[in-house]
This record gives sequence, C-alpha cells and structure tokens, in this order.
Amino acid sequence: MDEQQLQQLTEQLSLTYFKKPFRHRAYFNSRLKTTGGRYLLNSHNIELNKKYLTEHGQNELEGIIKHELCHYHLHLEGKGYKHRDKDFRTLLKEVGAPRFCTPLAGEKKPQRKVRTYKCDACGQTFLRKQKMDTNRYVCGKCGGKIKEIIKKG
Repeated sequence: MDEQQLQQLTEQLSLTYFKKPFRHRAYFNSRLKTTGGRYLLNSHNIELNKKYLTEHGQNELEGIIKHELCHYHLHLEGKGYKHRDKDFRTLLKEVGAPRFCTPLAGEKKPQRKVRTYKCDACGQTFLRKQKMDTNRYVCGKCGGKIKEIIKKG
C-alpha cells in the first residue's frame, strides 16, 4: 500500500463510518515505534505506522485509522477527543474502533537484570535494577558497608 492508497482508504472509512469527509492528509511515518498511529492537533493530519500493516494486515490498519479518525472528527467539532473523554469512548464503540492496537512482535523490551546487595553489618538486603557503586553508598539502616551478591548458575 502506498501513500495515495492510504489517503483513499482513510477518506473512504471516514465517509462510511462517520458520514463526514476527511479533508486532511494521512501518511505513513517510519519513525513511529511504540504506537500504531497519531492524530496531529495542529495540522489535523494522521500519521500511521506501516509496520502494523505488514505484521498484522489491513484489518488492524483500518482499526487504527478509525481510532485516529475518532480523534480527528471530535477535535474538529470541539468535543472531547482525548482517550479519557466520554465523547471519545462513545464514538469508539459506535464505529467499532479499538481503544488500543495489537502490540508488534519484536517491540518487547528485554527484562532488566535485578541485582541484589547486602549489608555486611546488619544483613539488610537491597534489590536494584541499576548497578550501584558500593564504594560510594552505605546501608541506610545502620551505615555499614554494602556488597553485591552474585548468584552462581
């Protein structure tokens, strides 16, 4: 699907589901990473993530377009266009648009390693996701020296 086909699809979905014309631009933005699309308040354009089309197909893309068209039409009418607004949630249900898009397969961030530290004096243990400089910090409970516990295996 190219930009012109995307524009035509967006205009057609707008007329079919909202009975109103879409008078701005819809285009793919390759820089979008964590979202399926976004409605731009200043220009009234809609940007879409092409990865959703290639990974999940046209139905998913149409759902994302309908979601963004909900933002578009409500904003132009001066109604509540944000996710938390009642007008927005009602319109989503009316047109059958998803509230959230399906996550992409390779977008899950790897889990951070949890590090365990222990005080030599009182035995207090500390769990941290980020490495801690044991020469710089002391135990908050007793002021003793802290050492990292390295698990074997």
